[in-house]
This record gives sequence, structure tokens and C-alpha cells, in this order.
Amino acid sequence: MVNSINSIIDSANSVLILLPSRPFFDQVAAGLSLYLSLKGRKPVAITCPSEMTVEFNRLVGVNEISKELGSKDLTIRFPNYPADNIERVSADVEKDEFFLRVIPKPGFESPKENQLDISYSGVSADTTIMVGGANETHFPALSSGDLEGAKLVHIGIKELATSQDRAVLSFARPAGSASEIVAALIKESGLSMDADIATNLLVGIEDGSNNFESGEVTPETFEMAAYLMRQGGSRKVKPEVERESFPPGAIPGEFDRTKTKKDTPKEWMEPKIYQGDTRS
Repeated sequence: MVNSINSIIDSANSVLILLPSRPFFDQVAAGLSLYLSLKGRKPVAITCPSEMTVEFNRLVGVNEISKELGSKDLTIRFPNYPADNIERVSADVEKDEFFLRVIPKPGFESPKENQLDISYSGVSADTTIMVGGANETHFPALSSGDLEGAKLVHIGIKELATSQDRAVLSFARPAGSASEIVAALIKESGLSMDADIATNLLVGIEDGSNNFESGEVTPETFEMAAYLMRQGGSRKVKPEVERESFPPGAIPGEFDRTKTKKDTPKEWMEPKIYQGDTRS
């Protein structure tokens, strides 16, 4: 397995790491860690069809995950501008600068800046590594044609079910988390491992294994966690909500912190005198 992943990376010109739709925290941690590990070795990009939500902000480098599948081709559109108003378009290079000119027909104005839309598309990577997911519906790009011709690799805790007649090299195996598998691949193949990567993998293992309580947890899971901590990995505990952040009276049984002695009735603060019943 180690020689296979090394040979795949060595033979790749560039790598695209693809996360599934609506990924679990563990899957994002695993894919992002692999991306960071390859970043200094190969041209690499990481993408996810879903937006990254607040829960993923604990992961180092999460801002580098793009929603766009690729950036091979630049597309310029003029939405809400009638194409019939354009007389011609010319392109030229002047002093090593590229110019694109849009010339409108006589009597018509040129497109405005707010009518200009720039986007990127197309995948230039020749190797795509899918992390997590259970079937091809979790990776819409598989059916879009954008990955046509790319070598497909899958890493996860179960085999990726596909109906298409495309070869997928699988590194899937039973484990407590996808992060545990990626950690093992990085360690055994000699890929880069620093404190940030180790931290991402460690919190991914904890989350994916339900704090090591999953039935898939093995002694190797704990050994890997210990290894990551020795590499500088930090157990980032989820931030606790401060009691003071709740409005007064929101916590049952707790007094209103906004009340002061000035708000308290005077008789409540005076000493209490109790008299016994002298009746016989």
C-alpha cells in the first residue's frame, strides 16, 4: 500500500483532492491534512462541492478549500448585456500584456463593470484523490465529465460504490476514521508531517471515532493518536459556552446576575429574629 501511494504521487504532475458533498468533520480533516502534506511536494488543490461551515474552522488551512472544481480555464461572461449589441471582440498582446477588447455596435454602450462575470472551470490535475464518501453520488464531479482522463484514487473507511466503468484505485479499509487511514499513509510513505497536520489528524480521529468509543477503534488507533501527539499534534477541545453568555434567568436554578443589593428589598437583607411560641 505504501509503495502504491508513493508511486501514484511521484507519477502525478498535479493532484486534486476531492471531498464529498456535505462531508463529515473527520473527512475534511483527513483530506485537508493530505493536501497540506503534499503542498510542498506537488502542485495540489483541494475542493468540496459544499460550503465549509463554522464547525470546520478548528482545522488549520480550512480557508484553502475551494468550492470550484478547478481553475484550468478562465471564463468571462457579460450577464444582462445583449450579445446583439456587440460588433466584434478582439484579443491582442501588447508589451507582454494580454488585452481583450469588446467593441459594441454604433449607438450602443459598452458593457459595464457590474455586467462582467469572471469564473474558472476545468480540472488540470491528472490525479484525483477522493477522501471519504460511500458512493459516486457523494462526488458529483464523477458524472460531470470534468475528471475524464484523470487517475482516480479513493481513501476511506469503506469501498466507494460506483456504477461507472472507471478504474478507481482504493486505499479503503475498516478503521475508526478516515483521518486514521490518512495518518498511516502519511507516516508510512514518508510524506511531510508537521504540528498543524498532526493536529488536524488528531482532532479528526477523535471526532470520527466518537472520542475513541467507536466499535472500529483498535489498539492501532491509540498508537496513531500517540504518534500524532509526539509530532506536535494538539487536542483542540471544542470551546465551551460561557455561562455569562446566557441571558439572565436562562439557566434553571441560577439567580439573576444582574440583580444587586440595591435591587433587593431591604427587609431581605436585615437579620431575621425568630420568637418562640410562649403559649402552653
